[in-house]
Amino acid sequence: MRPGKCASLLLALLALLASDVFAQQFQIKTHTLKNGMKIIVEEDRSIPNVALYVFYRIGSRNERPGTTGLSHFFEHMMFNGAKKYGPKQFDQTMEAAGGSNNAYTNRDLTVYQDWFPKSALELIFDLEADRIRDLSFDPKIIESERGVVASERRSSVDANNFGILFEQLYADAYTAHPYQWPVVGWMVDIENWKLEDLKRHFEMGYAPSNATMVVSGDITAEEIFKLAEKYIEPIPSHAAPAPVTTREPEQLGERRAVVKKFAQLPILLLGYHVPEARHADYYALQMLQTILFSGQSSRMYQRLVDKDQLALFVNGGFGATFDPTLFTVNAQPKANVAPAQVEAAIYEEFDKVKNAGVTDNELQKARNILLAGFYRQMKTISGKANTIGTYEVFFGDYQKLFSAADDYAKVTKEDVQRVAKQYFNEKNRTVVTLVPEKQ
Repeated sequence: MRPGKCASLLLALLALLASDVFAQQFQIKTHTLKNGMKIIVEEDRSIPNVALYVFYRIGSRNERPGTTGLSHFFEHMMFNGAKKYGPKQFDQTMEAAGGSNNAYTNRDLTVYQDWFPKSALELIFDLEADRIRDLSFDPKIIESERGVVASERRSSVDANNFGILFEQLYADAYTAHPYQWPVVGWMVDIENWKLEDLKRHFEMGYAPSNATMVVSGDITAEEIFKLAEKYIEPIPSHAAPAPVTTREPEQLGERRAVVKKFAQLPILLLGYHVPEARHADYYALQMLQTILFSGQSSRMYQRLVDKDQLALFVNGGFGATFDPTLFTVNAQPKANVAPAQVEAAIYEEFDKVKNAGVTDNELQKARNILLAGFYRQMKTISGKANTIGTYEVFFGDYQKLFSAADDYAKVTKEDVQRVAKQYFNEKNRTVVTLVPEKQ
């Protein structure tokens, strides 16, 4: 056997052993309540704390024209009082017990995060059950929160050059699929939601059967299942959101838009349609993203920022999604550099991968970067709760996180070159450019 093949086999064997050892480090148990909520528990007694995440499969893709932004609105409302714990009491009660919380909404999900000492475990279940079962729809609070959300939209989109460019990009790249509207919602929709819209959206999105709870920390699976049966299981479930069956038609030509707005410098934003998380090309695209955009030694940074000094920065990437999404690239040209120069350099770097491929060293470096990041996020109870839930909802099974190292190891140079050719072409591209105007 040649030395090269021997080394490859040894690396493959080590990767396999590493993934097995990695999987054995986790004590994970699952249970599904009678109302349909799945509970996933990971026991970790490294510190006497607990991370509890609830993943609701409700995001902006489940909205419709006229009610955009409702999923994000409920991310706010869920902290504004319910039957047992009234306005402001959710945060105050949790903080008095030593805990803290946060939440996020995207196109596919709304996720609630609680971090707290073990002593607060039963209290947290009581708080979560109260707001799932008996959320308050006080008209005064709704109007107050409507104003908060409208203000957030003004600051994060209307007055933010990057925010408004990303909104324009998705609006142009999608003609049919609901990924076309912003997660925060259109302002006219925020101003016109009706109470019945809110109640319908809450009942649909916050049905227990539409959620997965992940708990990681100093607990046992048995005590979590017992608390879940006491506090969550009595909550009746409802019909979950209707499946999103719309598929975005294949893009048949480049689309372009120009945004004219006050700014010091132009901004260039590109979007290419790429597949969802469960697609076979997901890991090859992750490797390509890393080779092109990760760090100051990446191809794009070396070319645009370091060598040619065309741009102040260049970024690119995509995330795990339920439906086909956009791989976006953004760059800010330096003063006196035309956006077209930056754009041409980006296309040249994509063409180099398509025509000449990538090297063994680049592939191994990308694999090292991705695996280092993956293992780093699994070092904390919060990171584990988020990663376990992410694999469960986006990849269909939390156990697929244990094969992530193998999935990266299977990606070849030919895979990276193929996905570069398949997805990064003119027909599949949308370009939005910010052209500065004087104030």
